[in-house]
Amino acid sequence: MESTTIHGSAVLVGAHAILIRGPSGSGKSSLAWSLVQAAGKEGLRFARLVADDRVGLEACHGRLLVRPAPALVGLIEVRGLGIRRLPHEPVAMVGTVVDLASPDAERLPAEAQRLVVIAGIPLPRLAVALGESAMPIILATLATRAA
Repeated sequence: MESTTIHGSAVLVGAHAILIRGPSGSGKSSLAWSLVQAAGKEGLRFARLVADDRVGLEACHGRLLVRPAPALVGLIEVRGLGIRRLPHEPVAMVGTVVDLASPDAERLPAEAQRLVVIAGIPLPRLAVALGESAMPIILATLATRAA
């Protein structure tokens, strides 16, 4: 089981983590912060930081696990304030991948765009266009099922 590190953030929401990817400056940390702050509100019963800035990914028994990079455990960047410490989860199973500033984001994405394979593990994917807020899409995903 090989582990790889990528630039991204992850938040455990309920039983599964949301893995947030995107180019530098696309809002990965801001989205992670918003998800953590939404815990207990907006329909999210539980949300806790797993990792910010760099995440370790590992395929294990057909599931994708995410961990914080050792040097960044419990740390998150809050724009305008700098680096802050938060309670965190040491490991979580990824349930959804959010790609920010995604060039293939569509209003009504095709089935192929709603799936990504990471380390051989197929996962649901939300592609979010540059400048679009990801929170409403994530909340809708968590609260509804496709028709």
